[in-house]
Amino acid sequence: MSTRLTQGGARIDRTKPVSFRFNGQQLKGYEGDTLASALLANDRMMVGRSFKYHRPRGVVASGTEEPNALLGIGQGGRFEPNQRATMQEVFEGLESTSQNHWPSLEFDVGEINASLSRFLPAGFYYKTFLWPRSFWKHVYEPFIRQSAGLGKAPKDRDADTYEHFYHYCDVLVIGGGLAGLAAARAAASGGARVTVMEQEAHWGGRAADDGAEAQVADLVAELEGMENVTLRTRCMGAGVYDHGYVLGYERLTDHLSEKSGPRHRLWRVRAGQAITATGAIERPLSFAGNDLPGVMLASALRDYVVQFGVSVGDRTVVVTNNDDAYLTALALVGAGLTVPVIVDARQGGGGALAAEAEAKGIRVLKGHGIAKVKGRKRVTGVAICKQVGEGAVTEEIACDAVAMSGGWSPVVHLWSHCGGKLTWDDAQAMFRPDGTRPPTGEDGKGFVICAGAADGAFDRAEVAASGTKAGLAAAEAVGQAGSVSDLTAPEARGDNPIEPVWLMPASAKRKLRAKAWLDYQNDVKVTDVQLAAQEGFESVEHAKRYTTLGMATDQGKLSNINGLAILSGALDTPIPQVGTTRFRPPFTPISMGAIAGEARAETFQPLRRTPLHQWHVDNGADFEPVGQWRRPFCYIRPGEDRHSAVTREINQTRNSLGLLDASTLGKLIVKGPDAGRFMDMLYTNMMSTLQPGRCRYGLMCSENGFLMDDGVVARWDEETFLCHTTTGGADHIHAHMEEWLQTEWWDWKVWTVNATEQYAQIGVVGPKARTVLEKLGATNIANEDFPFMTFQDHKLAGIDARVYRISFSGELSYEIAVPAGQGLALWTALMEAGAEFGATPYGTEALHVLRAEKGFIMIGDETDGTVIPQDLGLNWAISKKKEDFIGKRAQSREDMAREDRWKLVGLETLDKSVLPDGAYVLADGTNANGQRTVQGRVTSSYYSPTLERGIAMGLVLRGPDRMGETIQLNKVDGSSVAARIVDPVFYDKENTKNV
Repeated sequence: MSTRLTQGGARIDRTKPVSFRFNGQQLKGYEGDTLASALLANDRMMVGRSFKYHRPRGVVASGTEEPNALLGIGQGGRFEPNQRATMQEVFEGLESTSQNHWPSLEFDVGEINASLSRFLPAGFYYKTFLWPRSFWKHVYEPFIRQSAGLGKAPKDRDADTYEHFYHYCDVLVIGGGLAGLAAARAAASGGARVTVMEQEAHWGGRAADDGAEAQVADLVAELEGMENVTLRTRCMGAGVYDHGYVLGYERLTDHLSEKSGPRHRLWRVRAGQAITATGAIERPLSFAGNDLPGVMLASALRDYVVQFGVSVGDRTVVVTNNDDAYLTALALVGAGLTVPVIVDARQGGGGALAAEAEAKGIRVLKGHGIAKVKGRKRVTGVAICKQVGEGAVTEEIACDAVAMSGGWSPVVHLWSHCGGKLTWDDAQAMFRPDGTRPPTGEDGKGFVICAGAADGAFDRAEVAASGTKAGLAAAEAVGQAGSVSDLTAPEARGDNPIEPVWLMPASAKRKLRAKAWLDYQNDVKVTDVQLAAQEGFESVEHAKRYTTLGMATDQGKLSNINGLAILSGALDTPIPQVGTTRFRPPFTPISMGAIAGEARAETFQPLRRTPLHQWHVDNGADFEPVGQWRRPFCYIRPGEDRHSAVTREINQTRNSLGLLDASTLGKLIVKGPDAGRFMDMLYTNMMSTLQPGRCRYGLMCSENGFLMDDGVVARWDEETFLCHTTTGGADHIHAHMEEWLQTEWWDWKVWTVNATEQYAQIGVVGPKARTVLEKLGATNIANEDFPFMTFQDHKLAGIDARVYRISFSGELSYEIAVPAGQGLALWTALMEAGAEFGATPYGTEALHVLRAEKGFIMIGDETDGTVIPQDLGLNWAISKKKEDFIGKRAQSREDMAREDRWKLVGLETLDKSVLPDGAYVLADGTNANGQRTVQGRVTSSYYSPTLERGIAMGLVLRGPDRMGETIQLNKVDGSSVAARIVDPVFYDKENTKNV
């Protein structure tokens, strides 16, 4: 049985016992224990069930690679499923539950699947659930939905908080083992800013198990004394992306009983160079029964003995194809435990460590393997056989644990995330990073360096030297070259070479292969991969999806190399030619809360307010959401409702003076020698010919040709444009600009800035607009001196302002831009200067009515993602001189050019009523679904106080060709209303007002 040893346990504090619960039973551990070590110390060998066959599962590893010990941790608002017991530290009051069983862990009715395994091979669901077709909806789909997933989804609102942290450094070292610490020391020696991330709670990694504790402690102390070094434990390097962007995932309170502050922190790092010293993962061996609780990776079993003082079994059989497993045997004997035999698949056996083991009286069987493991819910013994045979048993040995080692695979995930290539190392039977083909930055140079075991160096002397070399190279790459003395390291151990063993025994019969597991979580066996090859799935990616190999929550950390080796053998193709599946971030799962950070509840989206927001609140504004902004819908005075307030605002603006807070409109600055060229590609019309000091209305289309935004463009100088966008479109359009600049026109000298919140912008609208500006100090702004679609700089009320002569209402109008901090002062001055004219602030509804009266379109009303400029009668805004612009080719497609598209018209009801928004224009007949055929829809509909009637704009089949025709539109109550097709410009068709 597994127990707590009376001695040992470098990571635990035996003076600080803690109580925790597993499946409702209270158990005891110590501070420093992981949940896995504490469960093993309490003889909880079985901790879960596998996904497909519900076979018993026990702890197999000691780190992030653990595929079996996935538990539900916490309760209520702090419950989270699928947490690795090997990474969760115990604390007082911790609650944990096993998963994937019913009604209990010990008795699981799903275990019947194991008896039916011969009928449930890889890909059975692709064949089984096709017939009869009628079964899908009522039998197959409900069954699949009930069976799918691991663990239970949380039901309560997350009680914890999370945060994002932005960090910059010259060199980021991921991994705090011996190589990582040596790399950080070397990189920091020249003054570079260095950050080290270690996913465990302790420094040193595997080296701390193998006699290097003092050296690790010295390195940590030296680094802690450097001001230019930042050290973080419990912080995983999750993903490496372009431009030196790296994600880190820090667990802040998961190990504490008293929770305060953020639970997790997502680090968003920009690093000049990244060093991945992420170590290596030990591979299991494939033999029958290698999934039973008590069968464990040799290095993990050693961890539990040395670091946690836990004996997994009194009698442990060690089986290996390399020398490292001998360290486990020696550690077990040193702890007073029994190792009845070391089974070494190599005919020549091990090197110096093997000799040491034999000297201590440990029996070594060379050229042998395990035919099968005996037991049901835990190991009771092993059957030994010759490795080169088919599995004929030569002897049986009683034991309660098996320590297996099939070699090591460097953790190349982060190296590969951003394009780093791998090479197959025959001598060590592993894929390792190809240093000649690293992930490259925009300059074509590598920005990721591997070190230590992650680069294929396993001897401690090689590991330290590899780390130092990587650190010096990274520092030099960022211009902070340094120098350090070499670390002292012991002499090489004198190991014998590894011999690849992908199946044990090598020619195992099908009965044994059908119980030799590759993917413990998804129940993928050796025979499943061989079946996939037999059925034609020769690509490793196809075989992965057909068998689900490596698709579990561990993403194949233990199973992938063994699986592709079995596939290689089945295809009779060399392993390098079979290749690997793609490594994708994150390295291990990240909590949804960490991804969201503070973006939840009230802070899910930032609530954006203009510099005039408080004035609006104090003066009766009725707000509406517009994107992330809150804009006044109207200003309600005592005795008014919304309708009467909007009517008052429109009438006063048309007849005298209205003021609009237009600060929310997007203001994107485009600057650089190639700015004109860039603008010509963004907009449908020509912008490069626009003269400084002038403005031009422009349309912007997606690459599919659909209208996505519009606005007035002003040219500030030869190299600078200001693009006004819609309120809701500013961020999206800025991202659109950057996407094209960064992916297609990366060599153009253009820079873009979203300056929306840097300026307050106020619309001064109406017949008295010019007079008010003159009262505040503007000069020479008569129509002939300051024509429409130009801008000038003025000092208004002592404030430097840029005044644009543009109009979205058809009235004489100016939009005044000032620094955001001056916005309220200017607004107050305008209200005071306009008081004699009844200056009236107006909101978004009045804005919409004013623009609709003039037939101006509104993005999001007249457009819905399927509308092109030609549908809106905006052919005049599409240049015929330019060779290209974004969307031009798409607009020449047959569907875009057809004559029977719905096109923009005005609509007036015969009874002057207001049409419902979104009402459909009815046509004769019904469609294939029995629904009434339609030939258009209303896009905008308002009551116009100016015209004293309802007005609407809509898209109607061949609309412009049907002027004067009467059509029927549906109403919400099922009736219809008659309307006449008219010109979309309802007011001041001659443009006499804007002078």
